[in-house]
Amino acid sequence: MACNKSFSTNYMLLDPNDVGFFDLIHILISNNLEKRKFVDSSDDKEDDFQRRWLIFLSIVVQKLLQFVSKPMAVIGWAIEMFLNFLSINGCSLHGLLLNLLRGKIIVPDSNSETFLSFIGNLDKRVKLDSRIKPGDGKYNAALSVMASKLSYENHACIKTTVQDHWKMEFVGFYDFWNEYQGKATTQAFMLRDRSSADHDTIVVAFRGTEPFDADAWCSDFDISWYELEGGVNGKIHGGFMKALGLKKNIGWPKKIEQDDKHPLAYYAVRDMLKKLLSENDKARYIITGHSLGGALAILFPAILALHEENELLEKLEGVYTFGQPRVGDKEFGQYMENEVLKEHNVRYFRFVYSNDMVPRLPYDDKALMFKHFGTCLYYNRNYEAQILPEEPNKNYFSPSVQITMMVNAFYELTRSFTIPNKYGPDYVEGYFLRLFRLSGLLMPGAPAHCPQDYVNLTRLGPSDVFVSPKPKQL
Repeated sequence: MACNKSFSTNYMLLDPNDVGFFDLIHILISNNLEKRKFVDSSDDKEDDFQRRWLIFLSIVVQKLLQFVSKPMAVIGWAIEMFLNFLSINGCSLHGLLLNLLRGKIIVPDSNSETFLSFIGNLDKRVKLDSRIKPGDGKYNAALSVMASKLSYENHACIKTTVQDHWKMEFVGFYDFWNEYQGKATTQAFMLRDRSSADHDTIVVAFRGTEPFDADAWCSDFDISWYELEGGVNGKIHGGFMKALGLKKNIGWPKKIEQDDKHPLAYYAVRDMLKKLLSENDKARYIITGHSLGGALAILFPAILALHEENELLEKLEGVYTFGQPRVGDKEFGQYMENEVLKEHNVRYFRFVYSNDMVPRLPYDDKALMFKHFGTCLYYNRNYEAQILPEEPNKNYFSPSVQITMMVNAFYELTRSFTIPNKYGPDYVEGYFLRLFRLSGLLMPGAPAHCPQDYVNLTRLGPSDVFVSPKPKQL
């Protein structure tokens, strides 16, 4: 695993494709990294056993995901087909049986505009909240979360929703190449919101981790990291950078020859933004994403800064992320806050709902060193907001709060039956989401990661949180 020293002189790279059983076991008993084929590190030794243990776990999980990738995909396909089969045949087993008796069974088409993903079936809302207009403090956040949720759907569904329901311009849906995985594993779409004469905003929405996509989960569990040359300080999560378009053995050159068959996310989005923004001097853009998509969204301006794309940074109206994992260490966070966000007046809102487990990963401790940065908008189960430097219970697997989290999950489950009575039919939760919430009694934090609650909090939460620029201390 060669690492080109021209773009990173301090790094730790993991390669699950180049590991043997005994080689893997050796990392638990030996501090010598140089002899481990699956580790390429600027340090020859790692004396901290906890860090070696985390390297071991990362490799094991990635190998396991690679092994079950095809079964996972098949299971995901089967679940989605079943849910869509029910949906278009009466939305129930009774309706399905009735259609069967009538000989009018409809078979879902996974490429059609009506086909919904696993995530889409959890929350089937497609319309924007008509009460939130351009100029409202909530508008960008409300549009961003719906775009982030929509990014999980297929091309036809996204296009139809943007054009017919949102009455906006659909720019395109894209599959981007990951050179390290050797396949297109990063997705995003772009729209243009010109809902009024003085409002011209381009939205870039990166897709998050799909529940049955082993490649996306590998990006999440890859704890490789880099320190970049060229003024970007601190360590950055390697899995997320690879998904964004890191060039293998080259890093982040400012200019590349794009391969039309294998476009890289950062470069393709950057070039499209330049073209679209050149059409109107007053046009601005926002970057958004849920889960893994949120990580890619906040890393995008970091690479813009590395390339000194100052004009693009000046036109970046905001970064809105929902349930975003940590992307770098404390030094990288300070760099982003002072040299990128503050320097170019970029607004960054990191939304965290209740006990969502993903924003609390990777761990913020001395072994992993990952840290959040920027404004954290934390919402409890009643969608009441606080501006905090860090979400409560910053590391998810804390035994002291497991009972409290389970109790909270129970209240979220009971709320799913009562929330429509308080806020109306737009907040009705289906049987599938309720079943998913039930799983929260065993694994609190998993259902809380669902986009449903992030959509709710942007609509039902207060507007004043978008005004205060500085976090209150815990």
